[in-house]
Amino acid sequence: MKKLIPDCYYPSSANGSYVSHEAVCVLNLHPEEVVVHMTLYFEDREKMGGYSVKIPGERTRHIRLDKLTSADGTPIPKDTPYAILIECDQDVAVQYTRVDTTQAELAIATTII
Repeated sequence: MKKLIPDCYYPSSANGSYVSHEAVCVLNLHPEEVVVHMTLYFEDREKMGGYSVKIPGERTRHIRLDKLTSADGTPIPKDTPYAILIECDQDVAVQYTRVDTTQAELAIATTII
């Protein structure tokens, strides 16, 4: 199973006490654990891989991308547009959400993929 999130962006600035962040929420309806692998693609640099998360059987996991690191400890870069390729052995439901606190009005965008 492959799913794409083409418009990701994690800003480093915030307005107030709320932190800007992105989340990928995964719902695994299968009785077995699944491993979700993420590869990041950029406009001006090589892709970055090694981001993996285990989702227990019949569970959901909310993956905060501002807290995610790759197998070698690399965080997702801030202030850089990127896309995510999500790969998994089983079909899972995926929802992407971005919370942008760079303006006083705040903004949230979400979509199911």
